[in-house]
Amino acid sequence: MHDLGKHTIVVTGAAGLIGSALIWALNRRGLTDILAVDRLDESEKWRHLVPLRFNDYLDADDFISAAQEQPGYFGEVGTVFHLGACSSTTERDSDYLMRNNYEYTKALAQWALDVDARFVYASSAATYGALEDLLSDEIDVETLRPLNMYAYSKQLFDLYAKRSGMNARIAGLKYFNVFGPNEDHKGDMRSVVCKAYDQIRDGGGVKLFKSYRPEFRDGEQRRDFIYVKDAVEMTIAVAESSATGLVNIGSGLAQTWLDLVRPIFAALALPERVEFVEMPEGLRPKYQYSTQARIDRLRACGYSAPITPLADAVRDYVTNYLVPARVLDPAQQPALSVR
Repeated sequence: MHDLGKHTIVVTGAAGLIGSALIWALNRRGLTDILAVDRLDESEKWRHLVPLRFNDYLDADDFISAAQEQPGYFGEVGTVFHLGACSSTTERDSDYLMRNNYEYTKALAQWALDVDARFVYASSAATYGALEDLLSDEIDVETLRPLNMYAYSKQLFDLYAKRSGMNARIAGLKYFNVFGPNEDHKGDMRSVVCKAYDQIRDGGGVKLFKSYRPEFRDGEQRRDFIYVKDAVEMTIAVAESSATGLVNIGSGLAQTWLDLVRPIFAALALPERVEFVEMPEGLRPKYQYSTQARIDRLRACGYSAPITPLADAVRDYVTNYLVPARVLDPAQQPALSVR
């Protein structure tokens, strides 16, 4: 079993949704020997770092430059969680995605292996492309066909890791539909929970896409939704295990968009009001109607905790974070325990 507390932990994407939640979870375990790495742009994501405890912060470009020029510069590093990336599925600058998501990950993975650190990185369920239903992390990555440049940039590193043999020494996490506190900076990439909360708060109702397949009624298209508090516990479990290769991070359950938004109305004590609107024509050929992660490999890593029921997760998010406009704070006892 890998000991997270033995040496310094590096977390890239430290101010983002999963990165900041991971530091929050590590802090709750009493772990603070952390180097937080990110690019603090013009968004307000810096606020996510304020309550967290870590030894130092470094810009992502400065970090990789120092690591490559002087591999031992950061002392004894035991674990690297590489969660930093451009996660916009609509990003059109392919060169930027290749540099930021692919080339950066290659350089960081090599450095982590050179300093004998455990390397755990964020892949993405988006690499499954148009595949639907029960998605297995044991599918040959060379058979996958991503549908956007973001997913392709993630797929390229998965392929590189396999072809170089690096995948036998590192672990990649294929995150499904993660939602929860500390995602306010993500704009259009925020979860439907976050965007629906704004719609309901401001107008009393929510808009969802109509279905264009007869076997799915409006609002009953399905996704594997996973609360960020669960996702980071799963991330830690994989890091502590000896698992290598790709591991799905999801609930293992496909639930509908109506299952997702109804608890928002309940948490706000408002009557349900859902309007179904036309899906943009350009999105229709790429739209997935049902995704569900197979999580056998995750369970084999030793993750045995129950997964938070979707309604409970949404209620916790809305009541304890969205309504009071609060970020994750390790000094505050979470209202919802996931362990």
